[in-house]
Amino acid sequence: MSFQIVPECRARLNRSQLAVPGSNPRFFDKALAIPADIIMFDLEDAVAPDEKEQARRNVIAAINGLDWGVRTLSVRINGLDTPFMYRDVIDIVEQAGARLDLIMVPKVGTSADVYAVDMLISQVEAAMGRPPRIGLELLIETALGMQNIAAIAAASGRVESLHFGSGDYAASTGMRTVAIGGPSPDYQVIADADASGVRAAYWNDIWHHPLASIVVAARASRRRPIDGPYANYKDSEGFIAAAKRSAALGCEGKWVIHPSQVEMANELFTPSATEVERARRILAAMADAEARGKGAVTLDGRMIDIASIRQAETLIRKADAIAGLTS
Repeated sequence: MSFQIVPECRARLNRSQLAVPGSNPRFFDKALAIPADIIMFDLEDAVAPDEKEQARRNVIAAINGLDWGVRTLSVRINGLDTPFMYRDVIDIVEQAGARLDLIMVPKVGTSADVYAVDMLISQVEAAMGRPPRIGLELLIETALGMQNIAAIAAASGRVESLHFGSGDYAASTGMRTVAIGGPSPDYQVIADADASGVRAAYWNDIWHHPLASIVVAARASRRRPIDGPYANYKDSEGFIAAAKRSAALGCEGKWVIHPSQVEMANELFTPSATEVERARRILAAMADAEARGKGAVTLDGRMIDIASIRQAETLIRKADAIAGLTS
């Protein structure tokens, strides 16, 4: 371990994150019945410019007036380069009350962007006599943001998670794809010809590098890495494949843009019974070794190191939190 100790962000379930347009209140009641871990009210891309102010009022009323249970509530504000951002932050933090958990900042390009939003939130909290408790979700969806991702992840103690916005990222980098979160048939390699002269083609993952970069930056700063949306909500097989890929890379969850994707995301990002059982055995073996004054720990013929123990503890906490929702 490095001598530098990085504090972990607040633990939250973040398997599924449902985007709900702030300009359409009829979706609020529907969202109440959808078991997404995080409900994200969108004031940015889903809202036309002439509807921004009304959408903000809609979201404040929904946060205060509806019973959201134990789910985490987030609001995606408008970008720092718009005339709507500062009023989004001030009105939401002042008026949404203690039920507001997170603010999502879109198109984060530098650590200074994070500082600016943090400063506004801190000013409002101080003026209202509230302790600093609102967390930040940061949406990485530009080439500039990806270039500065390490500094962005560590820019504020409020930062809880990094999210990948593949659609705007593709536009920012000039990628030749229109499949948000999906694969591209042009990104492939072909094998040498076989005996019959046929050359097999293999698709590659166009999102691997940016998503892996987000995972590394998030984990280095002990934040949650979250994958963005899979736009073709009718393609359940494609969604499952994308979610499995991001889970394999280390993401804790994924955006969902349709109710049909929620249960799939929750299931795919829930530790399996086998994983939970092994994690409990790791912790039990460690406790037994400590009780007997042994420094080395083995399980199933393999040495257990401190990283394995930390992973086991994290997995158990997540499994217990999920069990608390379903009990």
